Amino acid sequence: MITWIRIGIVFVVLFAVTLIMLPFQLIGLAFDLKIRRYLPRYWHRTACFLLGIRIHIHGKIDRRRPLMLASNHVSWKDILVLGAIADVVFIAKMEVAEWPIFGTLAKLQKSIFIVREQKRRTGEQVNEIAERMSAGEIVVLFPEGTTSDGNRLLEVKSSLFGAAAAAVPHTKEGVVHVQPVAIAYTRVHGMMMGRYHRPIAAWPGDIELGPHLLGILKEGAIDVDVAFGETIDFHAGDNRKHLSQAVTSQLRRMLIRHLRGRDYENI
Repeated sequence: MITWIRIGIVFVVLFAVTLIMLPFQLIGLAFDLKIRRYLPRYWHRTACFLLGIRIHIHGKIDRRRPLMLASNHVSWKDILVLGAIADVVFIAKMEVAEWPIFGTLAKLQKSIFIVREQKRRTGEQVNEIAERMSAGEIVVLFPEGTTSDGNRLLEVKSSLFGAAAAAVPHTKEGVVHVQPVAIAYTRVHGMMMGRYHRPIAAWPGDIELGPHLLGILKEGAIDVDVAFGETIDFHAGDNRKHLSQAVTSQLRRMLIRHLRGRDYENI
């Protein structure tokens, strides 16, 4: 009974916060004001707090721009976690725009939706990515292309770094800074999660969202480690496969370290 009361409170409070912030975000989007960049960060922090997601940060976001964060992808919670840490914009597949609730939230954050199958729109989408990064926005890419079970890194698709490669000529200094970011869900109620319990936090595509969301709400206390790696400078003429390999190496190393419980700290 207490659990359901808490879940009800979470929904009511988050709904109220959303209603309060919504008019300001809509105005920011309509007039492209800076408020539309940082207001989502406060919403994400509120959501993480209400859901009981405790974030532990290792390292720092590179201060240089243009910056692209290349992160492993475990769950829809990755959006909340990264969005709570910094003012970021996400690259998402077009299908996400049609998702209930999450699609609306993605649009309100002015996510960049890409259609991978339609090459005729590639130039238009790349230009938007380049313009957003040139304007100082931090763009997040999930190069695995889908979510995992949280226990391992899936194959990093070099083709998805085409956005970074094509954006280079549009940047002022002819470089895009790519920083690997490893997200590891490590503890539940303060106890090490382990391989068996990690699916509580992970959201592979074949699991229905409703039951999964309800499971997260019932747990109410999940720790996540977010590790920022060494930035890789990508210049015109550089090989995106080499970029993919460098990102993969860092992501796998950081992910294994934190899943095994090393370097655990609360920041």
